[in-house]
Amino acid sequence: MNVTLPSDDEQAEAEAPETPRTAEDINALRKEIDYLDSEILRLVKRRNEVSKAIGAARMAAGGTRIVYNREMAVIARYRELGPEGRELAMALLKLGRGPLGR
Repeated sequence: MNVTLPSDDEQAEAEAPETPRTAEDINALRKEIDYLDSEILRLVKRRNEVSKAIGAARMAAGGTRIVYNREMAVIARYRELGPEGRELAMALLKLGRGPLGR
């Protein structure tokens, strides 16, 4: 499986846009947010599928469904966003566990 990470140039392009000056600028930014939201939803759904597959494989092999040190690493990664990042990580982990992990 190949995972493509953004290059430094792509990351720089993703930085905050300039302050919008017109209603047209605001509308364009709102469209971008709508697009980003749809991408986030798509990725979260895929993340959940992968997480559930990992949990099922671990249980089939006699292991535990949840690996807490792995979850702590996920939470640490999202701390970059501040306190809300931790909450986001917790929500993603909870979604990925499915009904058995709640």
